[in-house]
Amino acid sequence: MTMFNTLIQFTQRKCEYLYENSLFLKNIDKLIFASIIAVFLSSTVMSSDVIGFIALITVFLSFVKILTKPYEKLECKTFELWLLAYFMIVIISLAGSTLFYLSLKGFFKTFTYLAFYFSVVQYLKNNRDKIPFILGAIGVCVSFEAIIGFLQNFAHVDEISTWQDVSKLNPEEIMTRVYGTLKPYNPNLLGGYFVAGIPALYGLSALYFVDKKYNFSGIWLILALLSTLTLFLTGCRGSYIGMMVILAGMFAVSAKYLWQNYKQIYLSVLGAVIAFGTAAMLFVSALRARVLSIFAMRQDSSNSFRFNVYHSSIEMFKDNWLLGIGVGNQNFREIYGLYMKTGFDALSAYNIFLEIAVESGIFALIAFVGFLITLIKNGINFILKSADTQTVIIVSACVISICAVCVHGLVDTVFFRPQIQFVFWTIVAILSVSLGSLKFYEC
Repeated sequence: MTMFNTLIQFTQRKCEYLYENSLFLKNIDKLIFASIIAVFLSSTVMSSDVIGFIALITVFLSFVKILTKPYEKLECKTFELWLLAYFMIVIISLAGSTLFYLSLKGFFKTFTYLAFYFSVVQYLKNNRDKIPFILGAIGVCVSFEAIIGFLQNFAHVDEISTWQDVSKLNPEEIMTRVYGTLKPYNPNLLGGYFVAGIPALYGLSALYFVDKKYNFSGIWLILALLSTLTLFLTGCRGSYIGMMVILAGMFAVSAKYLWQNYKQIYLSVLGAVIAFGTAAMLFVSALRARVLSIFAMRQDSSNSFRFNVYHSSIEMFKDNWLLGIGVGNQNFREIYGLYMKTGFDALSAYNIFLEIAVESGIFALIAFVGFLITLIKNGINFILKSADTQTVIIVSACVISICAVCVHGLVDTVFFRPQIQFVFWTIVAILSVSLGSLKFYEC
């Protein structure tokens, strides 16, 4: 990293006059901030290509900033070493892929996501005051989708494709699965988007509550509750599990502040949430049928489909365990055709960790899991030890979001959609910057 910083300092000295006399360069932080917000806004209605193009604008502006703005430099934390190792292994996997050109498309997507993460980190290092605004942008987009989904439920929108097994359900047990405006229209995608973004809403409510801005806190809390309700209207069972992780995480963090002095209130709220969830299960037949289908195993066609995909994907991994088949869903689909059971075509492995192992091999999986474990461990240590309540709230929202997305990703594949990827990597960037008091490690 020292070598890169030396080169960056050289270009900064050469561009010093240009930077001091360029209106564009002096306002480049504002342009980067606007492009970051534009990524989230476009995610709600635009196609993947448009979202990715806007993200690349953010990357380009960040690259120009690093090369021209004085005192900009690169730094690398421990968990980022794991991430760097993962990216290098992906490059090696790409070089060894039998379907190089298809894998190259997937690689460009991976590069865009990680470069966007890097860009957000570089921006926030000197603009930490913008963290609440970025969380707010995520919260606004999630709330927009919640309102649209809530209205779709009352409009009883038709399914665009077969989203649930209704062969063994009574008419009153068939759920209207909402899908919002995210493209391609899919309730599982909307559910995963909620899992990634809802912690930001609860975090913003807590931030304003600590600042004693109770009106704003109440507004964010109402939007968080509406988003939580709409999450259950998606019928996405993986997001149900992710939401349980979010609730468990929030109660675990709140115990740090409430257990000693407000034990009765804490237990009352916990009991009320459990009672409300139980009542919803008992009295809403469609929700009850959807939740119980999680445990139906092979009796539910969706579950059975996933088991078939898992089996075939494991066989793919066994044959390509070292470097994988190459990154990308198009590459996966081509190779999967050699392993699939007849009638069970799939776009991915329906498990983010199995997907990484199949695409890039065992060492890529180890590097990615190492990145997650180190990142989450640092976040939990910060939550337990820090006395800075506001930063603890931000770190908690990020850790909870990351954990929930990973748990949801055990049974679904929407993690790789850009709408979720950009939220996920932004949350990781916010967590990275918020943990700035931890020691940096040169790489």
